[in-house]
Amino acid sequence: MNMVSLPETINSPILYFLDVGILLGGLGVVFFGKIIYSALFLGVVFVCVALLYLLLNADFLAAAQILIYVGAINVLIVFAIMLINKPETKINKKKITFGDILSGFSVFGLFSFLIIMILNTTWLQPTLVSQEVKNSFQSIDIIGIHLLTDLLLPFELLSILLLVALVGAITIARKEISPKI
Repeated sequence: MNMVSLPETINSPILYFLDVGILLGGLGVVFFGKIIYSALFLGVVFVCVALLYLLLNADFLAAAQILIYVGAINVLIVFAIMLINKPETKINKKKITFGDILSGFSVFGLFSFLIIMILNTTWLQPTLVSQEVKNSFQSIDIIGIHLLTDLLLPFELLSILLLVALVGAITIARKEISPKI
């Protein structure tokens, strides 16, 4: 993939900023105690990944990332957290067990194995692609034409399914508990 035609002095800091945003957002998802904060940090990760797609000239992927992951998945997670409305419970600090130590060594071993495999892998070098082929793969117009001609029926059925799911979710959320007589 070709990166956005920005000078290297601008492109590299943006890339590093997005990488740090993804890393810190991921750590925020894992280490924050309140689940709502974890969901919000997950949104930060999704937005940083979308901006990374924009930096790599994958504008359709960036738009899909924002619409699907930030606009749908992350909002759904936040709504689910808010609908559950479970009171916060204090977590008792426990002593480190043998299972915790075993899990830590397993994760460290898998991470080390992954790093070794990444460093020893021969990566393919990017090849030059003609502008004609590049436009055929990244054209939003072609995707839109296929969605509204060849794939119109599945597209409409999916929209009806999502509408039914939305109405069902609203019905469940608004349902009041009737008093027992």
